[in-house]
Amino acid sequence: METSITIIGIVIAIIVAIPIYFSARSSAANKSKILNIKKKFNPNNPEHFDLTESQNNKTLTIDSKNRKFILMNFNPKQQESIYVDLKSVSSCKLVLTTEGNSDTILKIDFEFQEKESSKKITIPFYDFDDDRIKQISAYQDHQFAKKWLKIIQDSI
Repeated sequence: METSITIIGIVIAIIVAIPIYFSARSSAANKSKILNIKKKFNPNNPEHFDLTESQNNKTLTIDSKNRKFILMNFNPKQQESIYVDLKSVSSCKLVLTTEGNSDTILKIDFEFQEKESSKKITIPFYDFDDDRIKQISAYQDHQFAKKWLKIIQDSI
């Protein structure tokens, strides 16, 4: 009786420990990627990025003191990181692309207006074609983008 309970306890512990191990390993790898990207755009002081948040394979970070912004997209199809110097832009807004007459969001982009040339810099944030969960993720990403739009506008 005691041997079977011990074996069952060990099996349960292994079943619980394996996902925790892989989750911790993935988290450490993502933190390492994020730090390397921060070092790429601010080699001397990557720790100056005072706010970093992640959601749905997207990480946004901002250095509000030096006015620098990085959007990192860790989408399995296309991984990219985009840097914007907020000192050179005058405004930022969200551009939503919807489907016909419905409210289905197909794309969400950040659109920055440059100060000197009045050129628009468009940074893709959400794309319906890359989304695995479809509209659930679209809503979450839209709320996340709104929150970050306010943070960016406060830093400009």
